[in-house]
Amino acid sequence: MGGSMIDDDWELASAYNQARTMVIVGHTGNGKSATGNSIIGRKVFKSSRSMKGVTSTCEMQRTVLNDGLILNVIDTPGLFDLSYEPEVSRRELVTCINMAKDGIHAVLIAISIGVRFSKEELAALQSLQDFFGSGINNYIIVVFTNGDVLEDEESLDDFLRDQSPDDLKEFLQLCEYRYVLFDNKTKDEQKKEHQLQQLLMLVDMVVSRNNGKPYSNELFIELKKGATILRDQTSENSLKGFSEEQISEMTEKMKISYDEHLSRINEMVDTKLKEAISRLEQQLAEEHAARLKAETNAQDAVQEAYKRSDQEIRKLREKLESAQRETEELRKCAENRGCNIL
Repeated sequence: MGGSMIDDDWELASAYNQARTMVIVGHTGNGKSATGNSIIGRKVFKSSRSMKGVTSTCEMQRTVLNDGLILNVIDTPGLFDLSYEPEVSRRELVTCINMAKDGIHAVLIAISIGVRFSKEELAALQSLQDFFGSGINNYIIVVFTNGDVLEDEESLDDFLRDQSPDDLKEFLQLCEYRYVLFDNKTKDEQKKEHQLQQLLMLVDMVVSRNNGKPYSNELFIELKKGATILRDQTSENSLKGFSEEQISEMTEKMKISYDEHLSRINEMVDTKLKEAISRLEQQLAEEHAARLKAETNAQDAVQEAYKRSDQEIRKLREKLESAQRETEELRKCAENRGCNIL
């Protein structure tokens, strides 16, 4: 792949550093792994067309572009997906943050344009914001996958204007309309290159607008601190002059200290995750209740319409029967009196 094509309005990637760390999130089956493969330029993440998630744990892959820019891409399972056990979600969040402990330059949210954007998906995105904080909005880029389903004459902008729900439009507004279309099935090398360049331009835009600073919060800081302490304390220089027995004892103490540090981080993640999932479950429960109420109201309206229809049919039948009786009486009158019925 070639280097990133950047507009003059945006500073070159080398102005900040030579690496970009991107985390791909999204609902199960939305093409996260396929998108990661498209960015890396080769098949490194397991991908499937099935709606059943293939990715079961966070995984990071890396590629170096022609201009020297390093792309670190982290593929994730369905974070904030209620089908996952809380323990699995906690473990994967810690794994993801640990992989990106120097910070995240962009959060890529994969949304399939071939699948209806549901309330559940919107709630999961809001839980992502709840967990990482509102500052994460400044780093979000939406990657619309399944670009092959669009007709040749239909652009992504046309599709979003005419067919996307209001919730999705509001979400795009929240992330300042940073979105790109990916066709992960195409064999056209020029198309592959073009969509990657479009994505990299948006990543550079995010980096520039955030003054070159990757997204980080207390979780990233704590994980990085623990890793730094462990590395420094186990370096060759720090262990010089000690016997093997002393080194073994010191290493054991450091391991215990690091485990305690990691335990505190897990507690922090648990607290945030429980809050995010609680809000997600509450929102989904409210949506479900609203849907049931709407369905009940619709059923009541249908029943009321049937009732009114039955009443109208009964009235018409009564009128018809009355008219038939009158006609029969007139006929008998005509027969008895010999009069003509006009």
